[in-house]
Formats: sequence, structure tokens, C-alpha cells
Amino acid sequence: RSHKMLRGLRVAKEVVARSNAIRAMSTGFGFEHDEETQAYKEVARKFAREVIIPVAAHHDKTGEYPWEVIKQAWELGLMNTHVPADIGGLDVSHIAGATISEELAYGCSGISTAIEGNNLAEAPVIVAGNAEQKKKYLGRMVAEPLVAAYAVTEPQAGSDVGGAKTNAVKKGDKWIINGNKMWITNAGHANWFFCLAKTDASAGTGKAFTGFILDADTPGIKVGRKEWNMGQRASDTRGITFEDVEVPDCNRLGEVGQGFKIAMKAFDITRPMVAAGAIGVGQRCFEEASKYALERKTMGQPIANHQAVAFMIADMAAGLEAARLLAYKACYELQSGRRNSHYAAMAKLFAADHANKCATDAVQVFGGNGFNSDYPVEKLFRDAKIFQIYEGTSQIQRLIVSRAVFDAAAAGAFN
Repeated sequence: RSHKMLRGLRVAKEVVARSNAIRAMSTGFGFEHDEETQAYKEVARKFAREVIIPVAAHHDKTGEYPWEVIKQAWELGLMNTHVPADIGGLDVSHIAGATISEELAYGCSGISTAIEGNNLAEAPVIVAGNAEQKKKYLGRMVAEPLVAAYAVTEPQAGSDVGGAKTNAVKKGDKWIINGNKMWITNAGHANWFFCLAKTDASAGTGKAFTGFILDADTPGIKVGRKEWNMGQRASDTRGITFEDVEVPDCNRLGEVGQGFKIAMKAFDITRPMVAAGAIGVGQRCFEEASKYALERKTMGQPIANHQAVAFMIADMAAGLEAARLLAYKACYELQSGRRNSHYAAMAKLFAADHANKCATDAVQVFGGNGFNSDYPVEKLFRDAKIFQIYEGTSQIQRLIVSRAVFDAAAAGAFN
């Protein structure tokens, strides 16, 4: 089965790594995927086209959670890709993960968000979990098809994480959590949550919060209704209420007061994946618009022959290549053991903004048909917008990048 094939690739990983190292030393730089990455890309591409695309419209119209698709993705090894090998995970490279994200989002970014929501929930555990926590919570994710959720955003605290009011109070060997979360992906189906709660109201944001792992069946957790969003309707998004939720101290993730830093480190892992998802949407818009431009005729010729249309297609193509390289750069820095925060921010903001431009221009190429739900670009237009919002708005990404630039300038990097 494909799952066994992918597991078998782990055995050859060391050989592939050595050959790539030799290649890198001989050329200094390269753009080709290694064998493992290419294999994942091909499996994900086939899955998107044969499994996701045929059911995407149904899930968009009904909002039905795509459990059957998720189970198949899990069987193929397309979920939980960054779980360490010593826990039973595939532990794929970040670049390979990005190729999977792009291909799945090409099929349907709502379904891919449902599938890849696990990456965000798992990232804090990968970053800061102890051996027991990793074995317990990451281990179950590779043992059976489950989903988890990252519960940080609150009704009044999105970009302003420091404004979050959910709190945790220590009582003996337990913590009591109270508060509300909002816009939580996979909340209605999650097996467990990563929850960020304030543990020191007098401290600054960097030391005020602590991370916790909460089993979804813990008494006091109340999940709200599924939100009907503009796009990505296959994804399950809900509010959560915590009422005197008791959490054992052994489920505290990392040290007390380190929750904010853990949550932000998780974004360094997942933002390049979100960028890749945006690229997948942009690529789909580009391909649909290009095909339509060759078919649709006005003034006696295909509209592809009209410069006004051709230039929109050219801009899509150029931007997608640039966005893809930015995403890979962010992944490469992470794989190399270097901090990638500003590269991850660059990748996400550029890819998200360009995906929206691709979607807008694709609708324009389709004209009146593009405004109609019988054509694919209408859904792509609605799905694209959230990439500029979730996991940090494009404005927050620009803030991260600009601060990194000025910090470097102040340190003399430009002298």
C-alpha cells in the first residue's frame, strides 16, 4: 500500500540525504526535489485530483466535515507528517510537508485545512512536549485517524494574543481553566486541544501564558456550533467555552509562563505550510484561468490573445514561482536548524496576498461566468481570503518582517 511505500522511504532517507549533500557540495545550490519529497508530492497530487476534487463542491455546499477524505489521507501518510519517527511518525522534511500542503490545497483548501489542522495542534507538542506527552498525544495521532485543535484565538484577541483572557489557576497538582476561544479549526471533532491560558495576569505577554494539552472529553469543555464561513466550508470552525476545566499538571506543556513563546515557535513550523496551501489555491486559479482563456473567444479569437488577459496570466505565473521559493526558503532555514520566523512571515504574507490576486484575476478572466458558482473560480475566490487572516494576518506578518529588518540594521548588518 502507499502508506507502506512512504514508510519505506524513511529507510532510504539517509542515503538520499547523503546524495543530496554530495550534490549540494558540487553545485552549491539546487532546485530539484529529492526522491522522498518527489514521492510525497506525487502521492498528494494524485490524491487531490482523484479523491478531493470530486467531492469538494459537495463539502463546500453542505459544510459536511470530510471524515472519509481525512481517513484516506491518514492511510496514505499525508497527515501528521512532522511527527518524529521514534513515536511512529513519518518525520518528513519541512519542504516535503510544503509540497503536500500545496497539492492538497490545490484540490480544496477547506478540506486541506481540516487535514492539516493537526500540524498546528501538534507543533507545540513537538516543540516543547516531554517524552511522555509526545508518546501519549502524538502517538495516538499516528495510531488511528484522529484530529486535534490549536485553541489560542479568542473573541476579543486575535492578532492581539496578549489580550487573551482565558486563565488557568493552580490548585494542588491540577490547573483550573476558564475562558472562551473562537475560530478554532477542527474544534467539533478534535480528540485533544492545545490551549493557551493566562497564568500570570501581572506579567508581560512573553511570560503571562502557559500551554496545556486538554483531552476533548474533559468535563467543562463546551464546543459551540459550526460557523458558516465565507469560504473553506469543509473545515470545521467553532467557539469553545472552558468552565472550571480541571487539567493535571502533567498536561502542562513546557514551563509555566512559556506558553506564548511555544505558541509562536509553532507558527515557525506551520506558517510555511500555510504559505504552501495558499500557493496551491493560487496554482489552481492560474491553471483554471489559463485553460479558460484558451477556450473562451471574443472578437473572433481566444481571449488568451488579448494582452489585457495574457498579462494577468503572466503575473499569476511569476508570483507563484516567487511565492513557492519563499516557502521553500522558510522550510530550508528550519531544516537547517536556524530561526526562520521572518522568512516564515515573508512566505505567508506574500503567498497569501498573491493567492488572493490570482483568485481575483481568475474571476476577471472568467468574466460573468467567474461570478457564478457553476464555475470553479467562484469557490477559489471565497476560499483564498482566509489565508490573509488565519495563523497571523498579512499585516502581522509585515510587522514581524519589518521588526526583523530594523533589528538587523541596528545591529550593523547593513554596514
